[in-house]
Amino acid sequence: MWRERLRADVPASLVVVLVALPLSLGIAVASGAPVLAGLVSAVVGGVVAGALGGSAVQVSGPAAGLTLIVAQTVATFGWRGACAITMAAGLLQLLLGAARVARAALAVSPAIMHGMLAGVGVVIVLSQLHVLLGDAPQASALANLRALPGELLHNHTPAVFIGVLTLAVLWGWRLLPQVSTYVPAPLAAVVIGTAVAALTGWELQRVDIPGDLLAFDAGPVWPDATAPTILAAVGAVALVASVESLLCAVAVDRMHDGPRVNLDRELAGQGAANVVAGALGGLPVAGVIVRSTTNVRAGARSRLSTVLHGVWILALVLAAAPVIELIPLPALAALLVYTGVKMVNLTHAQQVHQHREMPVYLLTLAAVVVLGLFEGVLVGMVCALLLSVWRLTHATVRAYHDEHGWHVAVEGSLTFLAVPKLTRVLAQVPAGTPVAVELNADFMDHAAVTALHDWRTGHERGGGTVEVHELHHHWYAEAITGQRPPARKVHPTAWLLPRMHRAVPSGARERLTRGARLFHRHGARRVGPLLAELARTGQQPTQLFITCADSRIVPSLITATGPGDLFTVRNVGNLVPRHGDEHDGSVHAAVDFALQVLNVRTITVCGHSGCGALAALLRSDTHPAPMPHLRRWLRHAMPSMHRTAPRTASPSDHLTRLCQQNVIQQLENLMTYPPVAERVHDGRLELVGMYFDIAASQIHLLDPHHHAFTPVDSPAPR
Repeated sequence: MWRERLRADVPASLVVVLVALPLSLGIAVASGAPVLAGLVSAVVGGVVAGALGGSAVQVSGPAAGLTLIVAQTVATFGWRGACAITMAAGLLQLLLGAARVARAALAVSPAIMHGMLAGVGVVIVLSQLHVLLGDAPQASALANLRALPGELLHNHTPAVFIGVLTLAVLWGWRLLPQVSTYVPAPLAAVVIGTAVAALTGWELQRVDIPGDLLAFDAGPVWPDATAPTILAAVGAVALVASVESLLCAVAVDRMHDGPRVNLDRELAGQGAANVVAGALGGLPVAGVIVRSTTNVRAGARSRLSTVLHGVWILALVLAAAPVIELIPLPALAALLVYTGVKMVNLTHAQQVHQHREMPVYLLTLAAVVVLGLFEGVLVGMVCALLLSVWRLTHATVRAYHDEHGWHVAVEGSLTFLAVPKLTRVLAQVPAGTPVAVELNADFMDHAAVTALHDWRTGHERGGGTVEVHELHHHWYAEAITGQRPPARKVHPTAWLLPRMHRAVPSGARERLTRGARLFHRHGARRVGPLLAELARTGQQPTQLFITCADSRIVPSLITATGPGDLFTVRNVGNLVPRHGDEHDGSVHAAVDFALQVLNVRTITVCGHSGCGALAALLRSDTHPAPMPHLRRWLRHAMPSMHRTAPRTASPSDHLTRLCQQNVIQQLENLMTYPPVAERVHDGRLELVGMYFDIAASQIHLLDPHHHAFTPVDSPAPR
């Protein structure tokens, strides 16, 4: 076990070092901190956070997302004061971890976090472009932006050349897959930039490391400032570092199959690392997605890789400090420009846009750039809160006319804020006409109920009729009558749409027509985009689902799937004729199509309680069935009869055993198909047995080792 971990973790730790070392140097420079502070935090983040944290593969160290807040802290309190702030933030993280409130940090909207990181990225780019051009950055992002045109006119040829060369290597390194697989782009770019600067002999600003590393003295000193100012800085560092670390831990947790993350322990581990980092004169520590992703992709299996990466950095700094001092600052500035651009992640922006939270993202980004990180996060939180309030109080109200008369459809939360819209739409209904009001309201307050009831009363006085149909909650009826109306049996089609309607036509054709109209009115706009996408790309189901034709079984309902998920075959008794039966080839054709064309990875056979086909098979022992075609088809279920124990219990229990044994038999029949057997043996296909207890609405899955059905969410039998 340990040998396997060493074989995986040692190489992975070396790969992470190649990414972490140049980034740690660059972040320290961008933060206005001593260069050695970045290396101290890289070591502490690896050893302390790696050993004590709750994630097996997350790598911690100086984080680009903290660059702005660290720079502000250094400018306000000085470097030693910033170290004290880091220690205090670590103590706060330890307390929060001990209080087990880590998951509360996940309540921060991703739009705020992505906007914050994007804003920090813009600030980093604006400041480090000046360093890349051979000058010093200004005091603020806006000042950097205003000074940039003039800076571009100055002649800083050596610095610009090294910076542009480093950027070119960073963006073009992926075009060399044979090399980039083993040498990370940041390391290659900094090494090439350093080599060119050394060979040309250009006078450039370079990394400055104290001659005696062991004498490095930049420990914490309690800042001379007011308590509110200090507490605000401590809270800001702790909040940003905690949220970034926890979100990173959750993201990395999805990338590996090892032990799952313990968020409270991870938060406490980050706190311990920040206490140590502050005491030793290092930058604040946080989980870093770039390093963590590199760690997972390099094959890390345990926290040993993270700890070793910190040890390797320490050894490298002690042994090769003179070499590190050769690195030109324009090369590190170019690395930070590249990192800052990457922080404006377009994929994250698209995800935010899909969830209709782009205003939060953009306002947070702009506020971070203009006002600062702490103020930007506050602006984002206020915007997110206002957006949530708007959504909670927003209602969609529309009136339309069809061949059945006037309809008013209401969705959402009907509060006093929605009353103007409600009354405006209701006024569109002509006087004296019949109208159906369809309420799908999450909530109705007194103002909304009063507005609707006053309109209804006036409309009925004018000779019209009003029917109010409520789905789920009876807000209107309870408010008007003072009591909840009796429960009504809801037509399944109306429930699934979901809608509730009265006076459903009794004729079969009329019921189908009514259902089609309901789908066009309510269901089509919900699944329309998905169906259009499936029509364009074609179906790509992952599962062949074989079940009974019984009308009580709705596969998409009991499996929580939708269009394009299941390739479904339904027949009487969910039977699979054995391979070679030439009289019943429809199931065989479906299996061939599912495997050869759709390349499904799972075949599920789903039986159910009270199966009429198998009940008919039991009755045929004493009362032969008068239906010859059914009798001929049910011969495929005879092996299931033979494997079921003789009838000793009640008829219902015997039928239940037969229905379950029938599922097992059909799975065995599937194994007679050569393509199925071949793929199962190769691990490319899985066979699953399922049994649905209709009366209990309970799904049971077959345990292949014990040949027993176990309710879902119940422990497997031993």
